[in-house]
Amino acid sequence: MTFAEQLRGRLRQTLPEITEHDDYDLDPAHRPAQFGAVKAAVLLPVTLRAEPMLLFTRRTETLARHSGQVSFPGGRSEADDLTPVATALRETFEETGIAPGFVTITGYLDRYLTGTGFDIQPVVGLLAEGFSLAPDPREVASVFEVPLAFLLDPANRRRETRMLGGRMRSFYAFTHQGHEIWGATAAIIVNLAERLNGVSLGHAD
Repeated sequence: MTFAEQLRGRLRQTLPEITEHDDYDLDPAHRPAQFGAVKAAVLLPVTLRAEPMLLFTRRTETLARHSGQVSFPGGRSEADDLTPVATALRETFEETGIAPGFVTITGYLDRYLTGTGFDIQPVVGLLAEGFSLAPDPREVASVFEVPLAFLLDPANRRRETRMLGGRMRSFYAFTHQGHEIWGATAAIIVNLAERLNGVSLGHAD
């Protein structure tokens, strides 16, 4: 069985109806009584090279929210977006220049609610060969890839605690070649790792 077939077999094939995870999963005692709920979606773009890779963006330092942080391409849903997939593909094209025609959707992860008020639907997609990058310089400082095997290995995952928004918060984090991946992005990676536990990465076609 190819990696792509295994991926489809492990992911949700229908959109989840409720949010199952949030920024307070690691310290539920600090969870607020109520969250905001702006709909959003991100794409987890998997490139099938010699080994599967996961593509990320680093946000520019000038953005009002999450400046300089590593994230998946994505953002809030707009009125014309009929589905979370439409949001993820539109935002990915706007941020990175990757055209929707190069993305094959393979499934979904659990919805994730952030403390900043976003109800995020992660969408997983395979990137076909030949895609090109044209990052929007207003939003994206760089685009880079990390081996999926590195991200799926629990040994490369750590738990940190720091003061955020006036509260002590615990969260997952990864470091790869100088890139710090933490917060909601890291939590979504952990959710992916849970679903792909035991999947063979040896056949990336």
